[in-house]
Amino acid sequence: MRVTRIAYSTGLNVGKYAGLVEQARRLGRVRSEVWQRYGSIGGVGSGLKDRQVRDRWLADGTHMQFGVLANAWKETVRDAMGDIAANLASAKVEVSRAVGRRTSDPAERTRMLGVLKADRWAGDPFLARQMRKHWKRGRNRTHDQIVVRADQHNSVVDGSGRLWLAVPGLERRRMVRIPLPTTVAPTGTLRLILRGGRVEVHYQIDASQMRSSQRPCGDRTIGVDKGYTEALTDSDGGHHGTRLGQLLTAESDRLTERNHRRAKLRSIANNAAMRGDHAKAHRIRAHNLGTVKRDRQAARHRATVRTEIFTGVHRVVDKAATVIAEDLTRSFAGRKRLGKNVNRRLAAWTKGVTAEALANVSERRGSALVHVNAAYTSQTCHRCGRLGRRNGDRLHCTSCGVVWQADVNAAINILQRAGDPDIALHTPHRAVRQILQDRTDRHRTRLPVQDSSPAIAERRAKHPNRSATSNSRKQV
Repeated sequence: MRVTRIAYSTGLNVGKYAGLVEQARRLGRVRSEVWQRYGSIGGVGSGLKDRQVRDRWLADGTHMQFGVLANAWKETVRDAMGDIAANLASAKVEVSRAVGRRTSDPAERTRMLGVLKADRWAGDPFLARQMRKHWKRGRNRTHDQIVVRADQHNSVVDGSGRLWLAVPGLERRRMVRIPLPTTVAPTGTLRLILRGGRVEVHYQIDASQMRSSQRPCGDRTIGVDKGYTEALTDSDGGHHGTRLGQLLTAESDRLTERNHRRAKLRSIANNAAMRGDHAKAHRIRAHNLGTVKRDRQAARHRATVRTEIFTGVHRVVDKAATVIAEDLTRSFAGRKRLGKNVNRRLAAWTKGVTAEALANVSERRGSALVHVNAAYTSQTCHRCGRLGRRNGDRLHCTSCGVVWQADVNAAINILQRAGDPDIALHTPHRAVRQILQDRTDRHRTRLPVQDSSPAIAERRAKHPNRSATSNSRKQV
C-alpha cells in the first residue's frame, strides 16, 4: 500500500514560479483537449488507451500546438485518461445498482453487468439510458498541475541542509530548481500543484515505511459508529476524535461570518464600479477579496480535521483485530426538517475522511474492516430490538424503559449486525425495518398472555372462534 505525502516550497523565486504557472496553463490545454475528445460516450466507444492517443497525436501533429516538452504533455495525457476512467467507473457503480433493482434473473443480470464492464453498453437501451443519467459529460477545470515522470527529476542537498528539487521547465535541458524544507527527497512520479505563490510537491511512499504502520493491532472485534460530535464511538463505550464536532462547528460559523463581510465588501466594490470609481473597486478586489489567505486557512483546517480523525481511528485499531463499521456510501432521506444552521454544519461533516481513515489504517496495521448495513442502527434498542425514540444523544426505548447513549447503542447494534443472517449489506432499508418488526412481533407472541383472568378464560371457553379471530387480528 502506498500513501501520498506533500512537500511545500519555501522562498521560491518569483520568476521560477511564473514559469511553472505558464507551463501548468499550457498543460491545462492538453487536459481540456483530452476531456473534449475522450470524456464522452463517443470517446469511450473509440476504445483508445493513453498510449494510442499519444501515438495518434504524434502522427497528426496535434502535439505541436501545446508548446511544452514531449514528456510533459504525454504524462498529462496519461493522467487525464486515468481521470476519465475513474469518472466512468464511479458511474458504473450506480448503474450496477440499477441493474440489481431492475431484474432478479441471475443470467440476465450477469449479461448486463458483462456488457457494462466491457464498455459495450451503448447498444443496450436500458444501460445506455442509465449511463446517460449517471455519467455526465465532464470538462477540465485543472490548469495548475504538472505531472513529472520519475526519471525526469533529481534532487540535491546544499551546504546549508536545504533540498533543491530540479524539474523540467518549458525549455529543453533547462531545469527549474525548487527549494523544499526537508531532507527527504521525493521519489517516483511527482504531481506539482501551484497554489498561492508556492509549489506543492505530491509524491507517494510505501506505507510499510511509516512508523504508524509498525504498530500492532488489537485482538478483539469492535463495532464503531461514525458521528459528527466525535469521529468514532466504539461498542465498549469509548469516544474517539472528540474534538471533531467543535472543529467543524467553529469553522462553519467562522466561514459564515467571514462570507457575510466579504459579500458586503463585494457589494461596495460593485457599486463603486457602477459609479465609475474603478480605482476604489480595484483596491477592494485586490486587497480585501483575495483567496490566498482563505485557501491556506482552509488547507490548515482540513489538515487538523484529518489528524483528529486518523488519531481516533488509530486508537480504535489499537484494541481491535476486526473493526465493524456502518456503510454510509448511500444517503438515507429523513422526514425531520433541520434548521439552516444545523444543515450548514452537517454539510461539512467529513464522513468520507472517516471512511478513508478506517480503510487506510486497517490495511496498514493488519486489522480487518467489515462493513454492515447502516439502516436503523441508530434507532433500534440493542437489548430488545425495538425501535426507540431518538432525542439528541439519547435513545429512549419505549419497551425496556431504558435511556441509552445513542452512539454507544448504535455501535453495539453495528457489532451485532455483523453476524446477522437476515440483513445483508445491500438490503433495502424498508426490508430491514420489516425484518426488525417481525422479530419483535415473534418475541411478543412468546410472552405469556397478560389478560389471563378466570372470567376471560371462561369466556374464551364458551366462544373459541371469537378469541381465535381476535388473536389473528392482533397478529396482523
